[in-house]
Amino acid sequence: MAKWRSRAAVLAILVAVPLTLANCGRVSFGLANVPAYFGSYSRRADIPYGTEPRQSLDVYVPTGAARRPIVVFWYGGTWQKGAKEQYRFVGAALANSGYVAVLPDYRLFPQARFPQFIDDGALAVRWAHEHAAEIGGDPRALFLMGHSAGAHLAALLALDEHYLRNVGASHNWVRGWIGLSGPYDLTTAWSPLLREAFPPPYTAKDWQPILLVSAHAPPALLIHGAHEWVPAQQADLLTQALTGVGVPVDCHLYDGASHFDTVGAFSLPLRAEAPTLADVRFFIERTTRGAPPRAPCPDLSS
Repeated sequence: MAKWRSRAAVLAILVAVPLTLANCGRVSFGLANVPAYFGSYSRRADIPYGTEPRQSLDVYVPTGAARRPIVVFWYGGTWQKGAKEQYRFVGAALANSGYVAVLPDYRLFPQARFPQFIDDGALAVRWAHEHAAEIGGDPRALFLMGHSAGAHLAALLALDEHYLRNVGASHNWVRGWIGLSGPYDLTTAWSPLLREAFPPPYTAKDWQPILLVSAHAPPALLIHGAHEWVPAQQADLLTQALTGVGVPVDCHLYDGASHFDTVGAFSLPLRAEAPTLADVRFFIERTTRGAPPRAPCPDLSS
């Protein structure tokens, strides 16, 4: 009877998650993460990758993993909030799909400013590569992924070689990168906060991913919601820039999806909101086989 009640309680929570998110209009990470406590994986938490308090990461390892693709994921939060524990549902979904997931924290505004966010990201990538064998990962199949501000972070690491080079890492380690609802044509005119978080002497040439595109960039998967505060044209513009220099890009615009839906769909109760996980898996599997998919963003003019 106790076991039945426990299962019934879990089922009730799973049913309530989409309703809670829809009715209150805000993310309930606790509910989204409930199913993430189940699955065929192990989690190692709070592993330091640097000396600063927020330079730590969690690793999600599939049971029996050996030389599996590694996905390093950075959450968003307008560069001023967020925590890796809130995104356990991302790590669990990736691990249950057979990938080693690395979820780092990173320094946030106002304690940190650009480019310190990106510097932290580079250190986390170096850690993932150096520890690939012990976490069941393949150092030759390293993917970067982020949502919102985290997508901006992943984009800069993928497109600007100097961040990884500065920490003794290599841009050649990156097999591909995945951006979820990212601002790639970012301008500090969007808000006073951005003008403080991205201060002089740095300019758009330093922090706009679209200005850093080159033919040496790794393949990209760009996912965006059609109804979110970061304009979907951001993904379209970056797709055009990358394909213009011959870089394979797979771009998806999800009709009806919000800014949160593109990442929230990793959570089991929200999986029907967007096909993010399926598209990420397809991209990783094709790219590791040497044939990354190529698809333009849908026409946004209609």
